[in-house]
Amino acid sequence: MNLVLLFPDDFVEDNRVVLRGRRREHIAQVHRAGAGDSLVVGLIDGKAGSGTITRLTPDEVELVVSLDGEPPPALPVTLVVALPRPKVLNRIVAGATSLGVKKIFLVNSWRVEKSYWKSPRLSVENLREQATAGLEQARDTVMPKIELRRLFRPFVEEELPGIAAGTTALVAHPRAAAECPRDLEGAITLAIGPEGGFIDPEIASLERAGFRAVSLGPRILRVETAVAALIARLV
Repeated sequence: MNLVLLFPDDFVEDNRVVLRGRRREHIAQVHRAGAGDSLVVGLIDGKAGSGTITRLTPDEVELVVSLDGEPPPALPVTLVVALPRPKVLNRIVAGATSLGVKKIFLVNSWRVEKSYWKSPRLSVENLREQATAGLEQARDTVMPKIELRRLFRPFVEEELPGIAAGTTALVAHPRAAAECPRDLEGAITLAIGPEGGFIDPEIASLERAGFRAVSLGPRILRVETAVAALIARLV
């Protein structure tokens, strides 16, 4: 936790917060902080700054906070990802959030197992928890928007062209002839398929929606690796 993320309910006065539970344990056990120590803090969807511990008990920690700084700039990337295996989902959400992605669509595809859509890891609470972990890692405060789309074709044909309008729209495809570009300027919409990639009819649908298929080369990467590698290369 490189930033202690604060929420409106934490405030007991304009500049004073009281934290309990996970954040209190992390401050005491990982930071090993005590009264008088200063920590990096930030208000959800707001400004960042510092917090000085004024009281630490076995149940709670109190800080006086000053929020006068801006969070890091958002990454100009909208991420469209075929729903991964549940145990991978947490890593993708936390990782993409830590990189600064602020819009994530989790979509269906032919290779996505139907059972994945029943996973409790798709709950609003879990997705928010993983995004929170990404914000804390990156010293960011702005929560990404994460949306689910269980029907591939209506999403790609009806919604995605509008989402990708005015952006560089790319779909990662292991068999694409074109190499993934580097250091693009402007907004990007990036689509990444499941393990093994989107099937050919799905690639064709994405191309009709304005996407260009690109490849990272001959290696087949895990989805979470591909997300990080592609974003790092593109921006």
